[in-house]
Amino acid sequence: MGRGKLRIYLGAAPGVGKTYAMLSEAHRRVERGTDCVVAFVEHHDRPRTEVMLHGLEQVPRREIDHRGGTFTEMDLDAVLARRPQVALVDELAHTNVPGSRNAKRWQDVEELLAAGVDVISTVNIQHLESLGDIVESITGVRQQETVPDEVVRRADQVELVDMSPEALRRRMAHGNIYRPDKVDAALSNYFRPGNLIALRELALLWVADRVDAYLTRYRSDHRVSAIWGSRERIVVGLTGGPEGRTLIRRAARLAEKGAGGEVLAVYIARSDGLTSASPKELAMQRTLVEDLGGTFHHVVGDDIPAALLAFARGVNATQIVLGSSRRKTWQYVFGPGVGATVARESGPDLDVHIVTHGEVAKGRGLPVARGARLGRSRRAWGWLAGVAGPPALAALLSAVDLGLANDMLLFLALTVAAALLGGLLPALASAAVGSLLLNYFYTPPLHRWTIADPKNIVAIVIFVAVGAAVASVVDLAARRTHQAARLRAESEILSFLAGNVLRGETGLEELLERVRETFGMESAALLERAGDVEPWTCAGRVGQGRPVERPDQADVDVPVGDHMALALTGRVLPAEDRRVLAAFAAQAAVVLDRRRLREEADRARALAEGNRIRTALLAAVSHDLRTPLAGIKAAVSSLRSEDVEWSEEDRAELLEGIEEGADRLDHLVGNLLDMSRLQTGTVTPLIREIDLDEVAPMALGGVPEGSVVLDVPETLPMVDVDPGLLERAMANLVENAVKYSPSAAPVLVAASALADRVEVRVVDRGPGVPDEAKDRIFEPFQRYGDAPRGAGVGLGLAVARGFAEAMGGTLTTEDTPGGGLTMVLTLRAAGTRPEHLLPPEEPLAEPERQAS
Repeated sequence: MGRGKLRIYLGAAPGVGKTYAMLSEAHRRVERGTDCVVAFVEHHDRPRTEVMLHGLEQVPRREIDHRGGTFTEMDLDAVLARRPQVALVDELAHTNVPGSRNAKRWQDVEELLAAGVDVISTVNIQHLESLGDIVESITGVRQQETVPDEVVRRADQVELVDMSPEALRRRMAHGNIYRPDKVDAALSNYFRPGNLIALRELALLWVADRVDAYLTRYRSDHRVSAIWGSRERIVVGLTGGPEGRTLIRRAARLAEKGAGGEVLAVYIARSDGLTSASPKELAMQRTLVEDLGGTFHHVVGDDIPAALLAFARGVNATQIVLGSSRRKTWQYVFGPGVGATVARESGPDLDVHIVTHGEVAKGRGLPVARGARLGRSRRAWGWLAGVAGPPALAALLSAVDLGLANDMLLFLALTVAAALLGGLLPALASAAVGSLLLNYFYTPPLHRWTIADPKNIVAIVIFVAVGAAVASVVDLAARRTHQAARLRAESEILSFLAGNVLRGETGLEELLERVRETFGMESAALLERAGDVEPWTCAGRVGQGRPVERPDQADVDVPVGDHMALALTGRVLPAEDRRVLAAFAAQAAVVLDRRRLREEADRARALAEGNRIRTALLAAVSHDLRTPLAGIKAAVSSLRSEDVEWSEEDRAELLEGIEEGADRLDHLVGNLLDMSRLQTGTVTPLIREIDLDEVAPMALGGVPEGSVVLDVPETLPMVDVDPGLLERAMANLVENAVKYSPSAAPVLVAASALADRVEVRVVDRGPGVPDEAKDRIFEPFQRYGDAPRGAGVGLGLAVARGFAEAMGGTLTTEDTPGGGLTMVLTLRAAGTRPEHLLPPEEPLAEPERQAS
């Protein structure tokens, strides 16, 4: 038995009529003969709701003793033993009394669904787990009873029970929701107009999100290419700080408000690998954005605003989300900051959102170096201290006499400061300039470039040596810091690659895009060749740079084995980057091999399917074709017999039997040949513009007169189809519908225009098809129900869908209201066909011949 279906009535607040709507639906189903019971419904002493329970079978509740009191809960075992078709379970988010089998009522509902019982339930928007914080901020009340969002999202149907706040408050005032003694308190607290308006908005937005999901699936199933709404693509700029999680959640909420919104989180690292970001925090943010359905990107760039804007424009983003600066007030003297720069340079096409967070103005620590070791600004200050500092100090000391020892210590301190700021060379410059000034101004004889006392020579030598030593230590420390940071960045990238290898998630194009983003290149391509003298071919390429046909044309190329290379254009990378690039290249080769193995597996699967089809064809020939052949042979033998004198009526009846058997053979053989052509991929439609009313009547030739009602308006636009394939597809659909529809209820074939499509609906009033079997009826050699032998080999619908897809259309099923099945054939209106369906310059065959 399959899983049951869940239908949920969603409301913005108590009293909007969810339970009433659920009971009304139950009465409608009972009137149609559905076995429906009330598993648990709480009417809350509301007279109209209580009246709706009359006439419905109620499963007795289970009594549970808890803390000296007796409580009633849904008797799950009794409902499972009763096993109805539909069970009504009110208040999905309810917490069961301790001692029940499950802690939550939604867990009871899951057991009913698993047992094959359809469930109709109710829930208020404030009980959704993800909205708990928002509802508390609106109403001031923390909801203790919640249900996971995924439980509601998995429901087969979610119907919004809506009511304006004014109408709900009137219902409250009339005593239709709570007892009169509670009305005033409710109206002045939870049921205030502002609360109800905000809760109603939450409910509408949540249901709108579900509608967007249904619409996306519908567009995908029906191959609708026209744009029906705007698509928001939101880039989140991350710094690696704790505020990143707030920004990601904010961007996710922005994306949910638009159709098909997408979140791309990007962390920009400097090319030298130096970063103040926490790897643990970045890993947490990567997990968060992926859990919310977004993607995480790691980009290299020294100019963070420029790199962020380039990334946003490269992915066609519409919005950028940044956090308020963590700088302290005095740090703005170094520049306006990333947020202000991005907002100024974003242009009219990019909206920039600056989001506040708990880390605003708490400081970011020391500025991160930008150069290869100490950074340009830091080296500039070092040179300033080393070259301009000694003359300034000499001018200052000219006013006071501190003695040679103190003067040398002050110059030594200035040299150490130059070393700490700029490293080795500024310190040596400071030592040299300082020693000259000490010699000229402070070492006897004064104002001459000579030294009288040998002890002073030793002091100056020590002074220069100490300055050089300190500068060497600072330079070595900067070198080691740079190497450590770079190795950490490399390890993060290699860890990402290893994870993708284990999970097998990344495709070749995605991996090449990651290479291009990581190293800031214009394009990336994977080249390969079959042998040493064979030409290079491109296995995959991303980016907008110049095309590369050979590795030697690229700015950077990394060989992978003997006959494969990763080629990048944009700039020349330093040698130290090639280690990580080699890992990317090896991973790209693995991904390519995996893709080819998957293609081989698909081809093997297709061959196996072909073998299955051929086996089934033989079975069909040996069984289903035998009946009409036997009937034809028996009739012919009877006519040729000389022992019997046949009357004209008998002779006509035998000839009619021969004709019917031949027609059945022709139909079966035609479907077998069509299925064989579809399986081998030899169906080539000859698309041309045609009126649907030219083809539709011809498709009704094989059914009894009066069994089909045709409704094709003359105002329909022309369609781009192959007339022969369309006639065969419609004939199969109509014959299948007539076969299962009662003789008193003719099949309806109706056509209508919808945007750039034309829909042909074949409606029957037969027994219908369960949802779990709707896809299976389109498989070859499938006949739904107990179709008798001789009713066909089960190829009609498979051939019809194959022909529809070959013409760029679709064939789907729907339930006919009131019972039955509706086949929906969607065709492209004239002038909207894709390039691969455009007609060739010289037609390959006449349409009539193609139809045969």
